[in-house]
Amino acid sequence: MDQRNRTMIMVFLLCVIVDMLAEGHTLDVCATCHANAICDDKLDGSGKVCNCKYGFVGNGRTYCQDKDECAIGASRICGHHTICHNTFGSYYCTCLAGYSPSNNMEVFIPNDGTHCQDIDECGITGLCGDGGRCRNLEGSFECSCQLGYQVHNGVEPFHPHRDRAFCKVVDCGRPASVEDAVLLSVTGTTYASVAIFGCDEGFVRRSGDNSSVCGADGQWRGATIVCEAKCGPVPFLANSEVVWHNRSVVIHRCVDGYHSWRGGNVSVCGSSGLWQKATLSCIEIKPAINHLFVLNEKCVYWKAEKYEEDTEVYKVTYTGSRDYQRSFHDNRKRFLSSKADRLELCLNLLPATNYSISITAVSARFTTTITTNTSLTVPPAPVVYYREFETPVPTLRLHRTPDTLDPISLYQVFVLPVEGIIMFDCSSAASSLEHITAQIAVRHVGTQMDFTVGDGLYYGGFFNEPLENGRNYYIILRAVSQWKMALKSSCVLWAKVRGTSYILRVSSLSAFASVGLVALVILIGYSFTWFFKKT
Repeated sequence: MDQRNRTMIMVFLLCVIVDMLAEGHTLDVCATCHANAICDDKLDGSGKVCNCKYGFVGNGRTYCQDKDECAIGASRICGHHTICHNTFGSYYCTCLAGYSPSNNMEVFIPNDGTHCQDIDECGITGLCGDGGRCRNLEGSFECSCQLGYQVHNGVEPFHPHRDRAFCKVVDCGRPASVEDAVLLSVTGTTYASVAIFGCDEGFVRRSGDNSSVCGADGQWRGATIVCEAKCGPVPFLANSEVVWHNRSVVIHRCVDGYHSWRGGNVSVCGSSGLWQKATLSCIEIKPAINHLFVLNEKCVYWKAEKYEEDTEVYKVTYTGSRDYQRSFHDNRKRFLSSKADRLELCLNLLPATNYSISITAVSARFTTTITTNTSLTVPPAPVVYYREFETPVPTLRLHRTPDTLDPISLYQVFVLPVEGIIMFDCSSAASSLEHITAQIAVRHVGTQMDFTVGDGLYYGGFFNEPLENGRNYYIILRAVSQWKMALKSSCVLWAKVRGTSYILRVSSLSAFASVGLVALVILIGYSFTWFFKKT
């Protein structure tokens, strides 16, 4: 739209000029200059020309628009560390934070050589606070703490205008006490304060420095004074420590890990200048139960630590669990009273079980625990009643105690032909795989299981194949215990099946029936003949 207006104005001016020339008038150039332009003489003296004022750009007649001096960059027009501000027809400069104009004016134009220079903030007293040390930086500054002060709420170096950190005088607090000495004087508790010590009444100074100084780290340092009782150093008792003492009396006690056995625990400084030494005897404290171990997966052994003829009561608690039988828990408890220092207690631990055995010395209130794993044993033979059958589909029965704790995992049924009897190894799982007709997990057994041989079904992935007529078989039941990589088994002869054929039986019965019928007909015929002859 602006370009269109400008075009129209130019056309209008040309028309006016043409009219004026046609009328014989001379054009007044200066009258056509833009409001933001000035009329100057041409360099060749041939007339006037319109030029935009300083700070404006344009043709001088139809338009003169503001020139943005800041567009070329503040550092190029105002210098380093400055901010350029454009105005209508001009501009001005200011300095960045941390810098000030060299002419001390808030705003400036750099044509007079004015530039921005670093402000030394450290010239301001107390800028970093009490105990602070100022360090000037280019365009900024930073603070750290003087010797004897420590930074709080932050780390060094810090800036007080941005951070919450400040310097606080080091305070060592009350001087630490010195053994056998008293505090005589102290100049304060802050950095470089001095505390003076002297030996307590009844003690004399033997060596060391009696002054202590508060250090820059907040700790008292330097007091090495050594004071001794007039009777000399405190008496030494093996495995004991001093609880309290003054110039003439010392109270001893056994150190950790030892207990008093006999004797008194007080040493006294006599009038002769010699210590009447305490007679305390400290012996090592040992656990009331130690050297605990399990032997042969049956018995626990331990050594008792107690006063000579004391009778101790022991509570033995043992808990068993099985990884392969989540519902299994064996929780039992035993008590034993004895004066002996070496004890043995045999437990009826179940096989293939993880046990935790805890033994408590009741009067000593001491408990220790040991864990053990019992190994897998051969499972008990299944409870069955041997029978002999003449049917190819006999039904056999297994009884199992409902609260059994045996580690049986599964049962396997083997069908072995009697003819050409083979060697059957119950302990070998691989030797008789071809004769397995069923495999049943123990969780499916319950307290009683009825199993029909040759019913044509699958049990545990094995086909219960129908028996062949006319053959004899042995039925063997194997109980298998599995735990981790171990496997144990036991077998029992469950039944014997006689293979008499049904077809053969029916044929035989039919033959006997036919012979009997013929004989009966002959007998009846003979009887009638005899009867008629008689009459």
